[in-house]
Amino acid sequence: MKDLLNDLNKAFENKVRLGIMAALVVNEYLDFNSLKELLGVTDGNLASHLKSLEKSEFVSVRKEFLNRKPNTKYAATSEGRIAFSKHIKAIENLLK
Repeated sequence: MKDLLNDLNKAFENKVRLGIMAALVVNEYLDFNSLKELLGVTDGNLASHLKSLEKSEFVSVRKEFLNRKPNTKYAATSEGRIAFSKHIKAIENLLK
């Protein structure tokens, strides 16, 4: 049983971070407002969870301007996709 828990990643234990990663692995990228609307969280809450995933190098950030307005885009990194996939498989194995 203990081996089943090895691939669970603490970075994805929070439901907001789990939601961020789930959204990013099925999309090439999402901007801040799209993530906020999709997950139904506040600016500050989303920003702090994105920062945590960025520090873990699971999410990359690209900032640009659209019509003179700042636009921040987020994407899952290769490392983030692998870690998230392992996490989901570990959950699936626990449920078997």
